[in-house]
Formats: sequence, C-alpha cells, structure tokens
Amino acid sequence: MATIDITESELSQVLADNEIVLLDFWADWCGPCKQFAPVYEQTSEQHDDVVFGKVDTEAEQQLAAAAGITSIPTLMAFREQVLVYSQPGAVGGAQLNQLVDAVKALDMEEVHAKVAEQAQQEGSASD
Repeated sequence: MATIDITESELSQVLADNEIVLLDFWADWCGPCKQFAPVYEQTSEQHDDVVFGKVDTEAEQQLAAAAGITSIPTLMAFREQVLVYSQPGAVGGAQLNQLVDAVKALDMEEVHAKVAEQAQQEGSASD
C-alpha cells in the first residue's frame, strides 16, 4: 500500500476505519523529511495491513499543533485508535520495519487496560 496524505478532517475517520495507522509529520523544506520519505514509502509497500499516512505540517498546522509536533519528521503509530508510539527523527528501513512489527505484536487488551487505568487515575486526581 502506498502512503496517503492525511488532513485534519480525515484523521479521525482514518483512525476509526483502520486497526494500525502510522503518521509521518513532515514539511517540504525539511531535509531529513525528504531523506526519510523514500524509506517510509518503501516500508508502506511491505505492509498491506497498515495505513501509512503523511501529514504536511505546513498545510495542516492545526493538526500538527493538536498532535504536539515540535520537531519534524515525527513518526506516530496508532493501533485501535490508541497512540502507541511517538518519536521525532527519521529512522532507517530496518528500524521502521521493527516498529511496525512491534505495533502489530502489542497485546491490545493490556494497552486498553492501561489507558483505562490512567484515565481513572487522572479522573480521581481532579476530584
């Protein structure tokens, strides 16, 4: 599967419709982003079951701000609509494949339980 451009208006639907979504936050003027782009594209073709999205931080400034992007490229991974990875900086092809495999291998029952526990703790802290 090739990479797809993601806009703010599309993001929630893409996350809802797909089990695993990777997002590459980038900009046209960013040298490391341009170096990472072919690695990201090539890896996307090896994982048909994963959506590889690209978010142009210049065109999607509100989305980049909402995602807390302070450095590009930044790579985010979502599984079952839960952010499970967020890291600035370009990675190599082998590292990106390892990341995809690690996201696929996550025990999502455990992840959802931790998310619920954290939400409960935050809720009781604000009481």
